[in-house]
Amino acid sequence: MMSSLEIKRARVFSGIQPSGRLTIGNYLGAIQQWVAGQAEKQNVICVVDLHAITVPQDPETLRGLIRDSAAVLLASGIDPHQSTLFVQSHVRAHAEGCWVLNCVTPVGWLERMTQYKAKSVGQASVGVGLFDYPVLQAADILLYDTDEVPVGEDQKQHVELARDIAQRFNHLYGETFVIPTPVIRGSGGRIVAFNDPTAKMSKSDMTRGHAIRLTDTPDEINYVIRRAVTDPGREIVFGDAPEKAGVNNLLQIYELLTGRSRSQIETHFAGRNYGALKNDVAEVIVEALRPIRERYQRIMVDPAELDRALALGAERARAVAEPKIAQVKERVGFLMPSV
Repeated sequence: MMSSLEIKRARVFSGIQPSGRLTIGNYLGAIQQWVAGQAEKQNVICVVDLHAITVPQDPETLRGLIRDSAAVLLASGIDPHQSTLFVQSHVRAHAEGCWVLNCVTPVGWLERMTQYKAKSVGQASVGVGLFDYPVLQAADILLYDTDEVPVGEDQKQHVELARDIAQRFNHLYGETFVIPTPVIRGSGGRIVAFNDPTAKMSKSDMTRGHAIRLTDTPDEINYVIRRAVTDPGREIVFGDAPEKAGVNNLLQIYELLTGRSRSQIETHFAGRNYGALKNDVAEVIVEALRPIRERYQRIMVDPAELDRALALGAERARAVAEPKIAQVKERVGFLMPSV
């Protein structure tokens, strides 16, 4: 029994797709917060490889990216003893849960999903998985009685769908699922591409200069920042004007990595030019990513640490997900196996 002094820690579910090497956008938008909050909240962090195959993948490349993503998360400070870090396909309940939830989800709900519409534009044919993956995402979340789902504004609709599915299932079969709450990230939720400030930074875009990867060398970081798109102006201030998006992006990165206030940062750069801004931003990025890169290199030399962490994470995930999927199957009327 929980004592009067104990407070239940909120359970937080986060998924990250192994569609490319993790970027500074992933770090500032999500990973940094996961690391900072893992002692206060129950973090469930999933490398969502089932989601990755909704578009064509080279099998060997995908296997490498799954391991790379998990290694970078460990190198960034995710503690496998505090957070549950695992690979989605290592827990069968995700696929089982998706099928059951498919059967209570109206097609019309999925047809309204804006990300499916965007990803299918111009495609002669798309797989059912691309249409249906929001239901798998709902299963990911609901299997863990998730309280909070940290997302960017572009993913809020998916958490709202998970809430609708949970409420529909609970109405049909009795109280089963916790109704999750989307938590919209503030500053850092949208780090844009260095070569195109109108586009969100993407880990799947391998164009040199588009992004900084968390394991990039100092030389590569300096190369990317020196060539980052700014504008013809001179004033180094935070702002929402579209033409200042590149400068604002650099300032936001500097803010998140230094912890300085916006007024302090603007004072620091007053009267200086964009070259000085780029030099300072590159310097703080190099220093912030140095321990991540060094630990990543140690992990990849001896992958046993990674294997142990993922095995531990899968075991901990199953301990929560398997009783939940058993409850779901019993509720819908499946004949449960005798012990």
